[in-house]
Amino acid sequence: MENKEHRILLAEDDENLGMLLSEYLIAKGYNTTLAPNGEDAYNAFVAGKYDICIFDVMMPKKDGFTLAREIRMLNTEVPIVFLTAKTMKDDILQGFKAGADDYLTKPFSMEELLLRIEAILRRTSGNSQVQETYLLGKYKFDTQKQQLTIGEETIKLTTKESELLKLLCANANKVLERNIALKTIWVDDNYFNARSMDVYITKLRKHLKEDPSVEIINVHGKGYKLVM
Repeated sequence: MENKEHRILLAEDDENLGMLLSEYLIAKGYNTTLAPNGEDAYNAFVAGKYDICIFDVMMPKKDGFTLAREIRMLNTEVPIVFLTAKTMKDDILQGFKAGADDYLTKPFSMEELLLRIEAILRRTSGNSQVQETYLLGKYKFDTQKQQLTIGEETIKLTTKESELLKLLCANANKVLERNIALKTIWVDDNYFNARSMDVYITKLRKHLKEDPSVEIINVHGKGYKLVM
């Protein structure tokens, strides 16, 4: 299948296996980024655009399950495949709960991994469009135009307001963790950026005040939730 445009994010802490898999996938025509741990993989995902993620489960700094859960908060569509030496049923279930599309137990052949990747990409290539419009109660949010419309009134959002509202919409009725939002939009989750995000949350609340059925609530110690 045509794969020149497909980008793979590979996270594997075993240096030899990581290089072997990366070189094999590149040789097969895939644009492959190799991360040596879960934290680097998360940062690469935030900074780039990927068609499929392949994550080892046992990794330093951030394990594969945690990484997958955090990525699912940013993107509900990107396929995730876990690589693991574990064969316990509970671990497999945990992997699928974390958002996995497939699971490969070590040792595996690289040909088998390639077949799994091709099958997933065939299945998902038709649904890669990013959602551009969200309906929030009486409001319509156009992410491309960065506009919030209610009745005849149109509110022009700043880029930061639009990015934050889009992230809240993608996680509607679920908790959006503060550090995820900060690293995605502000790149760094330091104190000053956290205060800045609080200001933008206040601005968004003012923009949404015309419809009481739409609310951004604080979840103490965790983050925010867009409730509709």
